[in-house]
This record gives sequence, structure tokens and C-alpha cells, in this order.
Amino acid sequence: MKRTIKFFTAILILAGAGYWAYQYFKPEGTRYVYMTQPVTRGSITSSISATGSVNALEMVEVGTQVSGTIDELYVDFNSPVKKGQLLAVLDPDVLASRVEESRASLTVAQAGVAKARAEVENSTRAYARNKELWDRKLIARSDMESAETQLILAKAALTEAGSRVVQARESLKQAETNLGYAKIISPIDGVVVSRKVDVGQTVAASLQTPTLFSIARDLTQMQVEANIDEADIGSIAEGQSAICRFDAWPGDTFEAVVSQKRLSPETISNVVTYVVILKVDNKENKLMPGMTANISVMTEQRDDVLKVPAAALRFTPPPEVTASSSKEESESDQQGGLFMMPRRRMSGDGRKAAQTVWLVENGQLSGSVDIYETGVSDRTWVELRGEALDVLKEGQELAVAFTRESEGAAAAGTRR
Repeated sequence: MKRTIKFFTAILILAGAGYWAYQYFKPEGTRYVYMTQPVTRGSITSSISATGSVNALEMVEVGTQVSGTIDELYVDFNSPVKKGQLLAVLDPDVLASRVEESRASLTVAQAGVAKARAEVENSTRAYARNKELWDRKLIARSDMESAETQLILAKAALTEAGSRVVQARESLKQAETNLGYAKIISPIDGVVVSRKVDVGQTVAASLQTPTLFSIARDLTQMQVEANIDEADIGSIAEGQSAICRFDAWPGDTFEAVVSQKRLSPETISNVVTYVVILKVDNKENKLMPGMTANISVMTEQRDDVLKVPAAALRFTPPPEVTASSSKEESESDQQGGLFMMPRRRMSGDGRKAAQTVWLVENGQLSGSVDIYETGVSDRTWVELRGEALDVLKEGQELAVAFTRESEGAAAAGTRR
């Protein structure tokens, strides 16, 4: 009997020690640490981002209307110029010779007029003599008619000679004008942005006017030409404020205003875009034509609204928590529990699915709220609307990401 008692006692001791060792050394379940952001109240500004290029408000291309060789250059890149200032001169020799040729042609034409006028006077006197003789019946009718015809021809020759004078005078005027075009004059006050010719270079203006200089009127005011996608163009309106950033000035922001929304579409890789013009102040002359601008157009602003983190709407809890919570949800539904778990419910119109945010209390998920309606978003915060306003309150913590404490690895939940 004593041996039996000792045997069972040893078995109980071993069993107890084994249970204690199991409880002590068994692996614990994975614990999660949740990163949170609170529900807050404040302002939200919705914006549209795009890229564009900087240009001067007014750029004038200065060319030449006559062909020739560049003889002199008086300005260079970045040269400030005034209206009427001489920029360059074409070789005037050929143009000057054409002026002299036209002037000689005018002299010849004027001499022709004088000759024709003398012929008219001579024919007039001959006609008068023959008319007197005809009245006295001293000459034949044919002589009278011949004198009359000569007078008419002399007058016609005088008219023709006068037309040649007009033609020669206009040719001279055109030649003198072309000679004046040999001097390239600035049409505006501004700055030379581009010079496309050098001394000795020949320019030909036979088919189209070649561009010699590009002059910007005022570089203290610039414009940004941005391409806005057709999906966003409806939110753009004249007068909206915008912020521009440039790679050359990474720490600075430049304020801009939408001044024009052009109607002409541009299709690039089957994507339809529209050009939007924004005016940018450049009093410090930091911006240069051709720079790439990253713009954000402020399309809508809401003040004093309840807003939730956009990351909270994308958060998905760990699968183990979701699985265990589903079981608790089922039990709580049966027992009248208050723990709210996510359901992919549809909105009243049966089309829009709810987005779910997860509440965190004392470091653990305490429930979830379905959000059917949202408002303005700045990609970081989302305006809260609809029935969720009665559930979520300012200051409540929402889960935005989690880490596995046992592994130390970060895993941000993302809703797909």
C-alpha cells in the first residue's frame, strides 16, 4: 500500500511539474502595437497637382523682312533693350544699289512724261490748225481726222507715262523701305532672351521671316503653362490660388493665380489634357523661362470640419485579429454585445461601399466604424460627413498602422 501511494504521489508531482513547465515555457501569441492618429477638427484644402513650364507673359520674336548678311550686332543674350533701339544691321550694299536703280527708273519715267506732254502740246497745235483749215474748207476731212487721232494718241501716251512714274516712285519707296529693314529695331522694351544669329551669317526671308532675337517684355511677371488632366479640369476656375515649386529653389514656394483655362485640348498618349495659365510674381528674378514648375491649384477649402486621417481609411488590421474578432462578433451578436466589427455594407443607394476605420483604446482595437460619406480631401486628411459624424468624436484615436511586437517588424495595413 505504501509503495502504491508513493507511486501515485510521484506521478502527480511529475504531472504538476510538467504542466508548470508547459505554462512557463509555452510560446505566447503575437502581440501588436498600433500606431494611431486622432480625429481632429480644422481646415482642409483640396488641391490638384500638375507640372508645367515657365514662360514670359509676352515674348516677341524679332525677325527680318529682307534677306542679307548680318553686318553688325549690337545686343547679346540678357541685354536690356528699349523700344526703337538698334539691335543689328544687315549688309546694306545690295539694298542700297536697288534704291539707286529704282531712283534712276523714276528719273527715266519722269522724262517720259515730259516727252509725252510735249507730244500732246504739239498734237494740240496741229489739231487746232487743221480744225481752222477744215472750217474754211481748205483741207480734206481725212487730214482733219488724222490730226484728231494724233491728239488722242498723244494724250494716251501722256497717261501711260504718268503711270510709269507712279510705278517707278512706288518701286523706289519699296527699295528705300527694304533698305530701312536692314536695320533691325526692337519693337518693345524688354530683355533679349535668345539670339539666333552671328556676324557674317546669311539670313533668307524668301519663304518666311527668320527669327533673329526673342525679347521678353517683363520678366518680373511670369506665367506657368500647366497641362491639367481632363478628369480634373472641371475643378479649375480663373482666380483660384496656387502654389508653385521649382527644382532650382527647393526651399521656396511661389504664389500663383489661375488666369486662363484654354479650351483647346491636347492629346498625349491617348490622355486628353488642357492648358491652364497661371501668373507668377517674379520680382526677385529667381525664375527663368523654360523652368519646370510643380504646381498645386487650391480648388476647394473647408473650415472647422471634423476630419479623419486618410491612412485610417486605408488601414487593415492583422488577419489573426480579424479572424478572432469575427468570432467575438458572432458571439456578441448572439449575446447583445456592443463590439462593432467591420461589415462591407452598401450605402442606401446600393452602390457605394463603406470605408472602415478602427478605434484604438488602451493600445488595442476596440471597434470599428463604417463611413459611407466623405467630403474634401488633401490626401492626408479627409472631411467626415453623414451618419459617421454622430459616432466619431474629436480626439478619438484611429489605427493607421501596426507592428508585431514579438518580431519587431513594421507592417502598415492597406485596404485594397
